[in-house]
Amino acid sequence: MFDRIKAYYQSLVPDLPDQVWLTLEERLSIRLVKKGNFLVREGETCRHVSFINFGLVRIYYISEGREICTGFVRANEYVSEYNSFLTQSPSALYIEAMEDTEVVDLSYQDMQMGYEAFPFFERFGRKMAEKLFIILSSQNNRLLTLTPEQRYEFVMEQQSWILQKIPQYMIASYIGITPEHLSRIRKKRAERSF
Repeated sequence: MFDRIKAYYQSLVPDLPDQVWLTLEERLSIRLVKKGNFLVREGETCRHVSFINFGLVRIYYISEGREICTGFVRANEYVSEYNSFLTQSPSALYIEAMEDTEVVDLSYQDMQMGYEAFPFFERFGRKMAEKLFIILSSQNNRLLTLTPEQRYEFVMEQQSWILQKIPQYMIASYIGITPEHLSRIRKKRAERSF
């Protein structure tokens, strides 16, 4: 039931003591989020960090009536509206299940308890926050410094699973362009490959 999340914790903190894991395991809960439902919506407070056992979610916000995708998270990764979670304030984002998704939740209160009780848990939290920062910083840097064509190439080379699972209009939003622009990029690439 918790094998995947335990392996994830051990990958970040290989010397995780059994007692710390057992204490943490007692505080974890499993939740099934059906396709089209939300882990959190804009305006709600994010109460959990969630490890995805199976499934796929997208993260987005709404600006001027348009959905702007900021990321996609799949199995064996953590997802949270981290700003809302850390500050316990209303979320600016939506996290929606794109397929039936099983998550392992850890509540804000239980995370704080873990930090107070175990230095190992603080180390894990820091490593998770560092990993999240790197992902967000890299995405922002790509949006600011790469051309749309280069951003699409990055997805093709580094996140190719997105191309198989995500609708084209969401991919376009994720790389910061219109669906029409994405069609032109794909057409140009196809012509070059002949």
